[in-house]
Amino acid sequence: MSTTVTQQRQQEINYVGSNPAGNNPFITRSYAVSDWTAMRNLYDEWAVQYDNDVLVSEKYTAPKLAAETVVSTVTKTKSSENPVGELMILDAGCGTGLVGVELAALGVKKIDGLDLSPGMLAVARKTGVYDGLAEADLTKPIGKDDDFYDVVTCVGTFTKSHVPPTALNELIRVAKKEGFVVATVLDSIWVSEGFEAEVKRLEESGKVKVLSTEWFGYRVASSAGARMVVLEKL
Repeated sequence: MSTTVTQQRQQEINYVGSNPAGNNPFITRSYAVSDWTAMRNLYDEWAVQYDNDVLVSEKYTAPKLAAETVVSTVTKTKSSENPVGELMILDAGCGTGLVGVELAALGVKKIDGLDLSPGMLAVARKTGVYDGLAEADLTKPIGKDDDFYDVVTCVGTFTKSHVPPTALNELIRVAKKEGFVVATVLDSIWVSEGFEAEVKRLEESGKVKVLSTEWFGYRVASSAGARMVVLEKL
């Protein structure tokens, strides 16, 4: 086992038993709520201070790492001279637009966003990086055609008490064949809430090829880990 792998495994072990909610009251509340109206109201309330709470206080790495994963995955597999600039991306569960901002900084020009919370969408709209933004409940069918997007991202949404693993099916449906789904899954629910099993089922059914389920430090200040799930649609 390489030194890098050994260090990463040790970091994962160190994170086991930590409190993934940290000390932020909004995160704690979001992990406890199950009613969708209450969830939307919570995120509306949180929207204005969300970026500071997660990026600064929680040292939230997922948006930047997910955007970099999109670009590295696409450039490895596409032969176009400008594969990133030609992408059409759906940012599902876009929140305040953190992923969209990171994608735009890397050259992506066509991004749509969906989110449950009008308040979060209002903040995302101010970033100026989205072509279209709309309210959506990701536990239900997405109002997009089959095989529509080159890449679908879903960052921070597969977390405790939020969206179930079966929602991966809709993300895959709206991705083009040979397109990608890049999603984060909170590590503490990866096995217990059926995400690992669902990803395995999707691969065994022939819908996707699993390119990665790599662990990473997600909200570093709270020692919360996650999986970066990268799927290629077959």
